Amino acid sequence: MTTATTRALRTTPPARTGDTTARDSPAGAMPSLPSLTGLRWMAALLVFGLHVNNFGYFSGTGGRLVSWGFGAGATGVSFFFVLSGFVLTWSARPRDRALAFWRRRIARIYPVHLVTLAVALAMTYTLAHQPRPTPKQAVSNVLLLHSWWRPWWQTLNPVSWSLACEAFFYAAFPLLILLLRRLGARGSVALGALSVTAVVVLAWADAHHWWAYELYSFPAARLPEFVLGAVTARLVLLGRWRGPGLEASLALAIIGYFLVPQVTPGYSATVCTIAGFALLIPAAAVADVQGLPSLWRRRRLVRLGELSFAFYMIHLLVLRSATQLLGTKPHFGLLAGLAVTTTAFAVSLGLSWILYEAVERPARRLLLRRRRSPASQPDPAEAQGEAPAAARD
Repeated sequence: MTTATTRALRTTPPARTGDTTARDSPAGAMPSLPSLTGLRWMAALLVFGLHVNNFGYFSGTGGRLVSWGFGAGATGVSFFFVLSGFVLTWSARPRDRALAFWRRRIARIYPVHLVTLAVALAMTYTLAHQPRPTPKQAVSNVLLLHSWWRPWWQTLNPVSWSLACEAFFYAAFPLLILLLRRLGARGSVALGALSVTAVVVLAWADAHHWWAYELYSFPAARLPEFVLGAVTARLVLLGRWRGPGLEASLALAIIGYFLVPQVTPGYSATVCTIAGFALLIPAAAVADVQGLPSLWRRRRLVRLGELSFAFYMIHLLVLRSATQLLGTKPHFGLLAGLAVTTTAFAVSLGLSWILYEAVERPARRLLLRRRRSPASQPDPAEAQGEAPAAARD
């Protein structure tokens, strides 16, 4: 068992307990958080399982087990939004300019987005029964604006809708971090409470159909989750985090995950998991900073976490292309379903490795090369487990 998070933070290097002013050390001096990278792989795996369930690979008992284990996998989107707010705040550079921040964020997500978008576009013209986008839908996908208008949100590569949400978060982040640096611990707690309240109110309104537009994919409706992640990071940096340890936080996150079937599908599921995720992420970060035991820090899990963005961006295209051979919702028996799922997973993982090594890393280096001095640091969020959100289809 890990020791209590409260006690551990009293010796945390980034901040001193009781300090209500900003402590913004250089980004390169911030401890890395490998447990968050491992956790992000597990969230990506939940999304993969969700899509396997949606594609109907299993029938009978196997189908019921997959639905029970992965039917709530769409909540992975909430985990990634909270995670994104946490790691961007944790690794924020003290005197960073908004344009420099946005440039690094574009270099982080855009190359893989464009490549997978091109693959999705090619699939619409080469595979049967694939919907072809209108010119407006295609342009909105390229510009990461498609989540703002419901008829566009799942065109081409459907999972990219969450990147449109992330793009909105990135646009707002320079103002958010400026606000957080002016708030003390109490102000940050108040902002976190306001964010949780906003999630609850929006979930209630969505479940009662107050708006014709479904809030699940609307970027502005997902902003409170991102803000909550940023708030928890700020409290850790100030030495004022008082959350439970890693095991208790994980238990709460799992309980919330399996409560999802009890609420209205869609945005309302966020209410079940938001507390567990908002506790689990800082607890894992504290475990890394203090050197406490963490399953999520294992080398292979961290390596898979590094591939998770590319895996997330390609896996649904693999499942879609497989329908040309398997048909729609084939409902295989247990052994056949496992074989097909394992094959789809292996292909997706292999392609994600290619995307990571041949597109994501070299493109990022190329895009950031000109303005990086020999002494400058790489994007610090890379070491903290930051990744765009998983998606629902």
